[in-house]
Amino acid sequence: MTPSTDSAPEEEARLASFLERRREAAAAAWGLDRELVLIHAGERIAVPGRGDQTYPFRAHAEYLYLTDRERPSGVLAFDPQDGWTDFVAPTTEHELLWEGGGAGGSDGTPLPELSGWLAAREGRPIARLGAPGAGAPAEQQLDRDVRAGLNRVRRPKDALELARMRRAEQITREAFAEVVPQIEAGRSERELQLVIETAFRRRGVAFVAYDTIVGSGPNSAVLHFPPTDKRLADGELVLIDAGAEYRAYASDVTRTYPVSGRFTPEQAELVAIVRAAGEAATRRCTAGARWTKVHREAALVVAEGLVAFGLLRGEPEALVEQGADFLFFPHGVGHMVGLGVRDTGELLRTRAATADDESAAARIDLELVPGQVLTVEPGIYFVPALLRDPERRARHRDAVDWDRVERMLDFGGIRIENNVLITDGAPEVLTADVPVPA
Repeated sequence: MTPSTDSAPEEEARLASFLERRREAAAAAWGLDRELVLIHAGERIAVPGRGDQTYPFRAHAEYLYLTDRERPSGVLAFDPQDGWTDFVAPTTEHELLWEGGGAGGSDGTPLPELSGWLAAREGRPIARLGAPGAGAPAEQQLDRDVRAGLNRVRRPKDALELARMRRAEQITREAFAEVVPQIEAGRSERELQLVIETAFRRRGVAFVAYDTIVGSGPNSAVLHFPPTDKRLADGELVLIDAGAEYRAYASDVTRTYPVSGRFTPEQAELVAIVRAAGEAATRRCTAGARWTKVHREAALVVAEGLVAFGLLRGEPEALVEQGADFLFFPHGVGHMVGLGVRDTGELLRTRAATADDESAAARIDLELVPGQVLTVEPGIYFVPALLRDPERRARHRDAVDWDRVERMLDFGGIRIENNVLITDGAPEVLTADVPVPA
């Protein structure tokens, strides 16, 4: 679905219809009788020690999902007996003077009227979502139940959300296409960061989806490495994990490239394992599948590949059971992505841990349903902090060729990450067209 070309009134009406459907679905999921729900946008956050400077304001995702408004101080209120009331902070003279105004300051009920709304409902239980601030009560069971219901509604993306995600992916693809020709010995990690983020900005992106990761050589083994002045060298790998955000919706992509333009035979063999793990895990991303099974599929392919490579010894199933794969694949295979780069994943509270919970590394434990979007991002890394740990070496002394590990400690890491849409049939890889190395 391409971004809308409707006129402003048509686009506004279209957005209103989506928000109405989201609110109806949330109310149905909650099934409340007399309990109230307050969803807070949040407040501006001051930069410590920087006078009157504040961080760029980002509305809480729960508020944004139901209002599509990036403005501080707002509260969306729900009374199951009376419906929804959208309380907004009026634009102040200070904002008009210093900032030129505030988005969405007049298209709702003035925020000061919230106190009267609450007074008229005194004594009724209140669930608070969003960012209620320090003055709000600690999270109670009602809050958790209401949040779980909203999460269920939010996980499958509607057509408007998917259109924004596809636009974020398109911008990300174009930015990667610009940075790839710049990968050469002598360039710094920060230079590549500048290239890709400038490409985002030229295409109208106000925010990156997350802090851009660029790591070369041994730095590529640090999962969230912040770019430095280190310069790329021939023979090294460079890992780039970057994503554009469009209208608050994220793209999350990782590619690993050879600095010299061609992988060494050793690098190529490990890249092939990671690619195969991603493809196998993606095939498992079908409606009704359990996410821990998707993670296990990737882990088994990594283990099997590392046995063939000569780093691991034994049967892949046994190696995964004992956690030997974690030495080289030390994270979950992915997470939900959408309204922000870490969307509504959670462990199901109704499911107790059992012996068949395949991996504690999996970040979520859910059944997949059409409309969900998840990252699939297996990797192989040589992390000295893990591989030099005496306890791990003792535990896996017979499962690992430790002499070869010693020779590869400065190898770095490989990660290939795509965003996968769950459908009624085969999964759709939204980021399949982001440039991959030959």
